[in-house]
This record gives sequence, structure tokens and C-alpha cells, in this order.
Amino acid sequence: MSAEAFGRHLPAVVTLDDLAAMIAADQHGHRYELSPEGALSIMPPPDSEHAAIASRLLVWLAMAGWPAEQVLQAAGIRIPGPDGDGGRIPDLTLWARPQPRSVWLALTDLLLVIEIVSPGSAAMDEVVKRREYAQVGIPRYWMVERDAAQTVTLHVLGPDRTYEVAAKMPLAWLLQTAPGDHQIA
Repeated sequence: MSAEAFGRHLPAVVTLDDLAAMIAADQHGHRYELSPEGALSIMPPPDSEHAAIASRLLVWLAMAGWPAEQVLQAAGIRIPGPDGDGGRIPDLTLWARPQPRSVWLALTDLLLVIEIVSPGSAAMDEVVKRREYAQVGIPRYWMVERDAAQTVTLHVLGPDRTYEVAAKMPLAWLLQTAPGDHQIA
């Protein structure tokens, strides 16, 4: 079934299995995400600038010694909610150890989530995902803007399960540091 046909027959309650089927059926590379409250989001495929930023960060982490099995691009993470699980697909995730093969990974061992802001995703990345990631206890959340400097905002989880801004810098500056300089362990 195509994603378009699936959309016409959307179930009353969308599950992560439904979401995985929609992703598999989509021939154009859209990203489908589900909030823990059940709100469905469909994002267009990333463009080449988005891909280049993700690649630069992935290479930076790999050059610092993180194994490829622990630095994942576009891996789904399960976001537990009061009435069911949501699923988000961050641009990059960094894990304390390799993860099992799965469409939706549990949050255990997740150290860092990186979102690259795309046109139209600013509110989702800056407000919704920031709140969700903090509420489920993800220790670090970095957001990369698509401005001229490709500004990276490094958020650290505070004791009240909200993020505090630890630093804000151009991507080029970040890439001149070591991941350990930002307390990623």
C-alpha cells in the first residue's frame, strides 16, 4: 500500500507499528513521527545542506573515537507517553553502547540527540521536541540552526527535567573542539 493510500485509511489511533508501515510505504523519503499524545507529523525529506551538516557531525564524533554502531543517523527512538508511545526520528543520536536492531529504540543508553532545523521544523525542534526529550530524561539535546553560522545550541538536562543552554556556537567552532569538551561520556 502506498503512503498516500495508507493516509486515506488512517486508523483512529496510530501506533508505532502503523508509523513504521507508513515510513516503509513512502516512496519519497518523508519522515513520519508520532508524539506521545498521538499527534502525527510528516516532514519532507532532508535537503543536501541538512545531509552535509549531519555528515560533518557524524565524522566529528567518529574521529573522536565513537564507533559507528553508537552514532546513528535517523534512528527512531521510542518516546513513552501517558497513553502510549510516540516515536521521533532525530537526525543524529549518540549511544553509550551499540543498540539492538529495531525500528524504535528504547531510550536506555541514549546520551545525545541532535536535530538539524529544517525549513518549517523550527517550532517542532525548539519547543515540542525539546520538551519531550527533556521529559523522558535524554541528557543532552543539540539543535543546529540553518542560519549563516549554522549555530549549534547545546542543551543539558537540568535537575527539574528541563533543558538549560550550556553553550551556543557556530558549527565550525564546535567541530574544532572535542566531544569530551562538552561532557559527552
